[in-house]
Amino acid sequence: MNHWGMMELAVRPLILRISPCFSCAGPLSCGRMSGDMKRHNLPVQTDAGSIHVTTPSVLTATAEIFGLSRLIAIGMIVFVCLVMILAVFYFVWSAPPHTITITSGPDGSIFQTNACKYASILARHGVNLKILTSHGSLENLQRLSDSSFPVDIGFVQGGETNSASGNLVSLGSVAYQPLLVFYRGAPVELLSALRGKRLAIGPVGSGTRTLTLTLLAANGIEPDHSTTLLDWEPQQSSKALLEGTIDAVFLMGESASTSTMRELLRAPDVHLFSFAEAEAYTRRIGYLSDLRLPRGSIDLGNDIPAHDVNLIGPTVELIARKNLHPALSDLLLEAAREVHGRATLLQRKGEFPAPVEQDFPISADAARFYKSGKSFLYRYLPFWLASLTSRIVIVLVPTIVVLFPVLRSIPFVYRWRIRLLIYRWYRALLALERRLLTESESGKRQQLLARLDEIEQKVNKMKVPAPYADQFYGLRGHIDFVRQRFGQQAAPLRPGTGN
Repeated sequence: MNHWGMMELAVRPLILRISPCFSCAGPLSCGRMSGDMKRHNLPVQTDAGSIHVTTPSVLTATAEIFGLSRLIAIGMIVFVCLVMILAVFYFVWSAPPHTITITSGPDGSIFQTNACKYASILARHGVNLKILTSHGSLENLQRLSDSSFPVDIGFVQGGETNSASGNLVSLGSVAYQPLLVFYRGAPVELLSALRGKRLAIGPVGSGTRTLTLTLLAANGIEPDHSTTLLDWEPQQSSKALLEGTIDAVFLMGESASTSTMRELLRAPDVHLFSFAEAEAYTRRIGYLSDLRLPRGSIDLGNDIPAHDVNLIGPTVELIARKNLHPALSDLLLEAAREVHGRATLLQRKGEFPAPVEQDFPISADAARFYKSGKSFLYRYLPFWLASLTSRIVIVLVPTIVVLFPVLRSIPFVYRWRIRLLIYRWYRALLALERRLLTESESGKRQQLLARLDEIEQKVNKMKVPAPYADQFYGLRGHIDFVRQRFGQQAAPLRPGTGN
């Protein structure tokens, strides 16, 4: 058996039998040791000889379980608490809102009617859709572009702006929006024939007015003494046309009600303008589509209209702000599919909603929806449960990814540091022993033994957590072994220097 094995056999019973207030050099300061034991929640022997065991605190338990010092344990607990606080904050912050606001159109318009349909669909999933009326697309766009205005989504027809706002995205096109031009008098084939007439072009803030001005300008019609342009509401304009006080009215579903347009279609002295140059308009104005209203599609029995009517018009986009929650984006597109997906006079079944963009880019969430549909959780779970589950996954997985490697590495790094500290004194002890084996001069041997005393005093001042006590006491026992081997007694320790 080598001398290290003999050292371990010799030291272990000493450690088991020796009093905590005793060292090889004599008694230690028990008051300080007892205080340290109480501070670390260790068993303390009372005067009567009984042992009182205190319950370890959370800090002490953490330090002993992971083999850390109190300072490192405090840092680890603080780090874990900070990560958990951030995780809880993100969990609450990432929840989809229960109420969103849509800016639609005037009362009775197709925009307002569709917004009401959206609201009933979203209500089935526990989301409240607040509807704001407006004059039409232009006002909707102004509201969405104003970050201080409390609105989330809105209907905007194509062509309302020539440059996309950086804060807005499109969820896709949801419908065609044809421009209906009703006029009195003899049939005409060209818009230029309306020069010099009294024209109602729609109220300020409506997309109808914006598109009408564009088309009239393309035909060389500008507001002057011969041509009168009236910014009237659809109801006022249609009434004036029926009474014969104006010559033509421009209407779109964004601002005019369905009943108003049907009334004009059935009026005997009112004609619906057919765009003979529809294809030319769509080539020159990129956001317009060429549409056709078939003969008899309004009323088969009365043959209304009496012939195919060529129409033009933009598509209507569902515009949202960039911060719209992804779950609400999916829910709105599901509602749009239910409301706009059926076949109508101007569109095929399933044609809308579609990822057709004009002035605003399709959002990443909408692009993902058009490509693969709703996400997995929202496809099979109720909206509220899918939202809760997805947030738990989003919060839990990154938290584990961050915490697990860090918490696992801290004890390893700390153990490595403690072992380096202990091995440092083992290296000094080994070097000292080798020199004692080869040194024969008495004076130099005394200097080496004094160095051994210095090593012991420094080791006794080390602060080592309880999980490393075996290595610590093993080192002290080996120091005594070296001293006994060379016939030198332990140097007396000064009070208060014990570990």
